[in-house]
Amino acid sequence: MTLNMRLLFLAAANPEAPIVLDLSRNLAPRPLVPPNLDFDMSEQKSALNVVMGAMTFGYEGTEGSRLHTPEAVSEVLDVFQKHGHKEIDSARVYTKGSSEELLGKIDHKTRGLLYDTKLYPVGVVKGINKVLDDMAAGNVITHKPDSLRENLDKSLKAMNIDCLEMWYLHGPDRSTPYEETLRAVNELYKEGKFKRFGISNYHSWEVAEIVTICRQNGWIQPTAYQGIYNAIYRGVEPELFPCLRKFGLSFYAFNALAGGFFTGKYTPQTEESATAGQRFDPKSGQGQLYRARYWNDRYFAALDLLRPLCEKHGLTLGEVGLRWMSHSSLLSREHGDSVIIGASSTKHLEQNLVDLEKGPLPEDVVQALDEAWNLVMPIAYKYWH
Repeated sequence: MTLNMRLLFLAAANPEAPIVLDLSRNLAPRPLVPPNLDFDMSEQKSALNVVMGAMTFGYEGTEGSRLHTPEAVSEVLDVFQKHGHKEIDSARVYTKGSSEELLGKIDHKTRGLLYDTKLYPVGVVKGINKVLDDMAAGNVITHKPDSLRENLDKSLKAMNIDCLEMWYLHGPDRSTPYEETLRAVNELYKEGKFKRFGISNYHSWEVAEIVTICRQNGWIQPTAYQGIYNAIYRGVEPELFPCLRKFGLSFYAFNALAGGFFTGKYTPQTEESATAGQRFDPKSGQGQLYRARYWNDRYFAALDLLRPLCEKHGLTLGEVGLRWMSHSSLLSREHGDSVIIGASSTKHLEQNLVDLEKGPLPEDVVQALDEAWNLVMPIAYKYWH
C-alpha cells in the first residue's frame, strides 16, 4: 500500500483528527499527544521503545520454551539491557506460568527491569483457541472479578514483584460484561498492583467501548494496545490505528518478524523435521497457529519479491523487517509505541537489537514491502481474537 493510500485510510476512519507529517524522519503520521511511557528511554539508540517478549522463557518440556533456567534468561537480559532497554513482557499462559516464574528468579530491582504481564481468558468457551487452552494447563480463567484478582495475584507472586509496570487483559472475555471487568480492574489498580493498564487482541470497536466505559465511570483507562503488526501484516492500519490515536493508546507490536518467518529461513520445501521444537513445528499447537498465519504460497511469494533487493543492498530479510518497523510503519516513539522482540539466543538478539538501531531503508525496498503486503493482504490473518 502506498503512503497516500495509507493516509486516505486514516483520514476516512477519523476525519476530524489532524495528521502531522515529520519529513525529517519518515512519512508516518506524527502525534499530537504526549507518550504513555513514564520511564527514561534516553539510553536507547533505537527509534522506538523495544520490549523483550518472554514467550520463550520457560521450564524444559513446556511448549514454546527455549530458555529454561534463570542463568539463560539472565544472559539474554544482559544483552537486552546493554542496548538501553528495560521493559519485559510476559503472560500468565506463557509456558504454563513458568515464564513468569523464571522472571521472578531474576534480580529485577537491582537490574532496574520493568515487568508487564497479561491475563488471557481460557476455558470459557473451549475450542476457540486450542493453543491457549492447552497453555493454561486445564485451568479456567475468566475476566470476572474473582478470577482477575486470583490470577493477578498469582502473576505477582510468580514474578516476585509487588507492582507491575503494566497489566493487560490479553484478549476479550465476552461472557463477562465489560463494565463488570473494568470495575474490577480499577479496584486492583487502586490497590497498587500495577501502574498502567493495557488491552490486547480486541476489535477496534471494543477498544472504543472500553475507553468510553472507563471515562464515564472515572476508572483507569487503557493506555496501551498489544497487537500483531509487521511489514507483511498490516491489518491493524486502516481501522485500529486511527482508533488508538483518537483514544490515546500506544501500540505494542508483536510478531515484528512474523514469528521468524520473515528471516527467510523457511521455504515451501522445508521439511517438517527441520521445524521440530520451533515456532512453526506442525506437531505443536503453537506451530499450527503460526502456520495458519504465514505458511502459504502467497507469503512465500512475498518474501521472494524482497530477496533480489536484499542482495542488491547487502541486507538480510530480518534487518529489512525490523528497519521497516522502526522507520516506515505507523509506529512512533512520540506516541509511546513499542516493538516487542523475542529471543532464543544471545547471538540473534544482539543482531536484532543492532538492526533496530539502524536508519531508514532504501526507497525501492520500502516500495517492494508495500507490494509484498498487497500480495498477502487478501488472506491476512485477523488482528482480533
